[in-house]
Amino acid sequence: MDFEIADDRRMLADTLSRWLAEEYPFALRTAAAYEAPFHRPDKWADLAELGALMALAPESRGGFGGTGFDVTTVFEEIGRALCPEPVLPQLMAVRLLMASGVDVVGDELAGALDGTVRYAVALGELGAPYALDDIETRYAAGTVSGRKSVVYGAPGADRILVAARGDDGRLALAEVDGAAAEIAAYGMIDGGPAGEVFLDAAPARLVLADAAGALQDALDWGALALCAEAVGAMDHAFKVLIDYLKSRNQFGRAIGDFQALQHRAVDLSIEIEQARSITILAASRMGTPAQSRTSSMAKNLIGRAAKMTAEETIQMHGGIAMTWEYPISHYAKRLIMLDAQLGDTDFHLERVMRLAGPGDLAA
Repeated sequence: MDFEIADDRRMLADTLSRWLAEEYPFALRTAAAYEAPFHRPDKWADLAELGALMALAPESRGGFGGTGFDVTTVFEEIGRALCPEPVLPQLMAVRLLMASGVDVVGDELAGALDGTVRYAVALGELGAPYALDDIETRYAAGTVSGRKSVVYGAPGADRILVAARGDDGRLALAEVDGAAAEIAAYGMIDGGPAGEVFLDAAPARLVLADAAGALQDALDWGALALCAEAVGAMDHAFKVLIDYLKSRNQFGRAIGDFQALQHRAVDLSIEIEQARSITILAASRMGTPAQSRTSSMAKNLIGRAAKMTAEETIQMHGGIAMTWEYPISHYAKRLIMLDAQLGDTDFHLERVMRLAGPGDLAA
């Protein structure tokens, strides 16, 4: 496998990295992420203008990327900067809109890619936080009824794509105007917008009558994006840790000189590199028959590595890591929450076992 980053992706990563460092520094991020609307709409527009959203779709559909590696490039930088902008639901909406066959010159997909139309994707429910099979929201006669829980990006979304069960029992995908839904908005514990979406015979446009395959595809791509975001966040948190170990003195010497802490730091670096490697593997298999299984493998491993990174960086920092002002506390919260989004480690482990075939262990 080629681990080299293509020049165009390197350019995109450098552009995003510089912009996030200059225009979305940590102090601004912290101020924006925990107060309504839990992100910065002006920064959303700037991020879209940079072309970050265009990288989520192929040229044939109006973008300039669309591969697994394009998605990981964008989300790794988002994770490294801990950016709270709701890019994840936009990616999932792009995948769903492409599956619906919407013409690239139409308002739907074009608006999603240039950022002028912000989407939320309502999947999880109180009784079905992860599994599509248990969804109970109903679509009938041009309306949707049900409750969707922890819908990331719901506050302020122009349109909401809702997974609902049609009269024939199949999973359908319907589009609801954001203004037609009752949304109880809140910020997540790690920052960023989410909300409970209440739909009581809300007017809806049917996007896909049989949407099970498209919904699973969107979830696979979302899992890949979260893995890349986690890699970026872990990478940055580890660099902050190393700088701290080199600069914090105890008993007249830097604490990084103590062998016990060196061993723990090395173990952590190995875990992060394993997480990076499996994310690269998952990116390479998007669009192949192994897409679902590999994305679940990655999400499972990433969840465990992210938890370890959060715990180790806090423990090796000591009390300062628990303060609001120090970045590590915010990175730790995000890393823990990343495991909970779109299926935790246990959910994806079970899914890997269900999807495993006779030759999968050797693949």
